[in-house]
Amino acid sequence: MAKKRKLTAAEKAAKKARKKEYMTVFIGGKQKRVKRPPMIDGLTPDEFIRRNADPIWLHENEMWEYLPLYDEEHCRCDHPIPENDEDIPL
Repeated sequence: MAKKRKLTAAEKAAKKARKKEYMTVFIGGKQKRVKRPPMIDGLTPDEFIRRNADPIWLHENEMWEYLPLYDEEHCRCDHPIPENDEDIPL
């Protein structure tokens, strides 16, 4: 039986780049190579946005489904809420 030849440095680099760009999946019982989904710091773009975006940015980009919900009970407010309109200064 013949020995397999060793890959050259250029072939190794090309193989490494291919593995980084594509992943192998099974479709219909056969292996197929498909492009990997884009990643930011090891997270999908949606997950990265959910973790790092502030509420103003989410609102500006119309991503309201990711905005955190606030309850009146848990809302921290230093000023007392006036009971009637007479207490509100202009």
